[in-house]
Amino acid sequence: MVNEREKKVILLVACLASFLVPYTGSSITVALPAIAAQFNADAVTLGWITSAYIVSAALFIVPFGRLADILGRKKIFVLGVLIFTVASLASALAPAAGFLIAARFVQGIGGAMLFATSVAMVTQVYGPGERGRALGITIATVYAGLSIGPFLGGILTDHFGWPAIFLINVPLGLATIALTLTGVSHEWTDAAGEHFDLYGSVVYGIMVFSAIFGMLLLPEPAAGLWIFVAGCTFAIFIWWEKRCTSPLLDLTIFSGNQTFVFSNIAAMINYGATFAVAVLLSLYLQYIRGFSAETAGFILVAQPVVQMIFSPIAGNLSDRIEPRIVATIGMVITALGLSFFIFLTPVTPLYAIIISLMVLGFGYALFSSPNTNAIMSSVDIRYLGIASSMVATMRSLGQVLSMAIAMFCFSVFIGSVAITPASYPALLTSITVAFLIFTCLCIIGVGVSYVRGTIHNS
Repeated sequence: MVNEREKKVILLVACLASFLVPYTGSSITVALPAIAAQFNADAVTLGWITSAYIVSAALFIVPFGRLADILGRKKIFVLGVLIFTVASLASALAPAAGFLIAARFVQGIGGAMLFATSVAMVTQVYGPGERGRALGITIATVYAGLSIGPFLGGILTDHFGWPAIFLINVPLGLATIALTLTGVSHEWTDAAGEHFDLYGSVVYGIMVFSAIFGMLLLPEPAAGLWIFVAGCTFAIFIWWEKRCTSPLLDLTIFSGNQTFVFSNIAAMINYGATFAVAVLLSLYLQYIRGFSAETAGFILVAQPVVQMIFSPIAGNLSDRIEPRIVATIGMVITALGLSFFIFLTPVTPLYAIIISLMVLGFGYALFSSPNTNAIMSSVDIRYLGIASSMVATMRSLGQVLSMAIAMFCFSVFIGSVAITPASYPALLTSITVAFLIFTCLCIIGVGVSYVRGTIHNS
């Protein structure tokens, strides 16, 4: 039995880990023009600097979630923080764009280990009556990272250079490792003694990589071939997992569990519609509006600050009110916030942009905590590792989808050229078209969220 002190330490280290990853991702968005200037990178390369982490995380979350069930969640969590910290140092020392992309990929491996374990540990030690609140706090720290990221990233980029963004992760990562090793005594191994499905992991990796790479290659003709490969390997993966005695992904978790299935799909759609917002607006504010990285970061803070404030409240609500209702209202408000950015112009008032970001943040806060609560509460305790992995996988796949849409628009309207004043009109067109697609995607998400089913017995 975990005592109250250890429960608080588990929540704290989960929050620290949940802060590190989004802080890094959101701070990079305001540093992209500075990175482009140093490495003479085009818009598509900038997209890969953002996407490399997401691709890696999506590939490894489920395998590491399974390994955590077998070897212990604490072990995988600590190793994940270590890898993330070392990769952050390597990113800061990157001599070229290709090296930075590679370092970001390694960061994604560490991030996969963190997100495959942190939510599961919190869910394991907090019961149904307090789980929503604990998950709300955890998710609030995600938004704290998103909030501080653009602002702090802008200051660091303008005054110390973009590598300083990554260097901050080193002491934070080491502190998280020390706190976990000294304050957490339990090691959760719900599948101890079972075999790791290496063959299934390889097939799964090929499937996910092919799907992601195909999406990111659009509109290149080769994209269709990669997506076809993904479809074939998906069929092989399902066939193998049904016959494997110790599968990577126990497919019975999906059988007859409408809440679990649709909540995961809703999560992917929500991330798909919102993740690239900061990237697009950062480019808009710095290139088209001419603001510094620091100023752009200050403006972008409006969204995650609202998310951070309201996530614990939404999590609390989902302990008392059916998560389906709260999350669906959140998805509606998110779609409303996104729709405004379809009408961006070079002279759109800043107050209108900030208000729209706040609306978007409020909608996202209402959706995310209740949706995560619905996913984690809809499965038996022996499936917590898989459920936690699926939460993180849907996040990563949604983020990839979001960046794929953005990069598709860049490819169509700008092409593989450096962003210059001559290409600003094309940049604005690509941004507004991307927001149109995001809004439509979010509207579909409203229906998916609403039909998920219930978890409260009343």
